[in-house]
Amino acid sequence: METDRRSSARGKVRMIHVIQGEFEATAQPDDVLTTILGSCVCTTLYDPGAAVGGMNHFLLPDGDGRNKGQMRYGLHAMELLINRLLKLGAQKDRLQAKVFGGGCMHDNLSNIGESNSRFALRFLEIEGIPLISHSVGGSSARRIRFWPTTGRVQQLMIGAEAVIESAPPRRNSDPISGGVTFF
Repeated sequence: METDRRSSARGKVRMIHVIQGEFEATAQPDDVLTTILGSCVCTTLYDPGAAVGGMNHFLLPDGDGRNKGQMRYGLHAMELLINRLLKLGAQKDRLQAKVFGGGCMHDNLSNIGESNSRFALRFLEIEGIPLISHSVGGSSARRIRFWPTTGRVQQLMIGAEAVIESAPPRRNSDPISGGVTFF
């Protein structure tokens, strides 16, 4: 989706917040996609050959059949993100995924976060898109930052007591290395 949240001048970092029910895809090296998750899930997709990537943020795994065209559902969110990346020059067979969110935010509600996570992981498996890393479940919210032209991701557990760090990804990293920084 084109947005007006891109206000910085060329050469400066542009933080683009992806809210519930939206997605963004870009090939601009100055763009950083961000979101905050509870029970929602975001999937980041990155093509290292084309240096393009994107993120979606969905609320529910699937609809009731009447709302298939709405971005709040995982299937539609995934399809739109993949299609936008292909338009930007990505190739589906090079896409790499990272999945975040799906927390259980309220003890007295059904665990929609678990359903969202299960949907995202299963979708990637069916589509043959490698899952490079993921952080799902638990009871903390997450703040995600994604650099779409490099595939780098940072995750901050909101309300978590411990901070975990991992090394940033190598420039030409092998797909199993991960590339998620916990901050």
